[in-house]
Amino acid sequence: MSTRMHSAVRAYHKVCTMDLRDRLILEHLSYVRHILGKMLGSLPDYVDHENLESAGILGLVEAAGQYDPARGVAFTTFAYQRIRGAILDELRRNCPVPQSILQNWALIRDASTHMDPPLTPEKLATATNLTIREVEDCLTAMRLTRPENWADELGELPVPMNRETQVDAGSHRDDERKVLADAIEQLPDKMRMAVTMYHMEDMRMKEIGQVLGLSESRVSRLLTAAELQLKSIVKRRNKS
Repeated sequence: MSTRMHSAVRAYHKVCTMDLRDRLILEHLSYVRHILGKMLGSLPDYVDHENLESAGILGLVEAAGQYDPARGVAFTTFAYQRIRGAILDELRRNCPVPQSILQNWALIRDASTHMDPPLTPEKLATATNLTIREVEDCLTAMRLTRPENWADELGELPVPMNRETQVDAGSHRDDERKVLADAIEQLPDKMRMAVTMYHMEDMRMKEIGQVLGLSESRVSRLLTAAELQLKSIVKRRNKS
């Protein structure tokens, strides 16, 4: 964060004026576009991007109103989940999932209960008689527009894969981080690189594609497949 931004945050904490709150918002409008830009490659064509940006800005406004610099957390860290959460809420409210996706999801969900990890789009395609592209598109759509289904059916990762997310300290969390790190190491090279660049280096899918020589949509499907494999690996370890 810049020196000017630090000064703005300190002043906001002292006087709590609307003028300084607005400055906090204005200086982070580009951050909303950055977060949305990371998500765009994963979104289906029928999604209205302008509505999502508006929702993200509302999340930013909420974050600016609730932010307390005395807690020692950077504003971008504090605002990240609120901005992304507002975008996902807009997706759930106004971007209904096509019936074909829901039908494919039912097939994938049923097949996954009878398969040994790690789950992959290729294995799911064979088990469901869908094409690999149909499986990947379905998983991507459900992960973003119906995250509760994605988590309930395929499990949660033990800790967030995002450098902007605060994780409480403690041996239990440390163990969970190690489980996730070990699972990431088991991914194929290109998939592991994509996960690292997206979640740890905060790179957009377009930028990752330029590094790996892949299209933006292919990077999106690669990241979805990576999360699918990670969930299944972690789920197997938790049962053992």
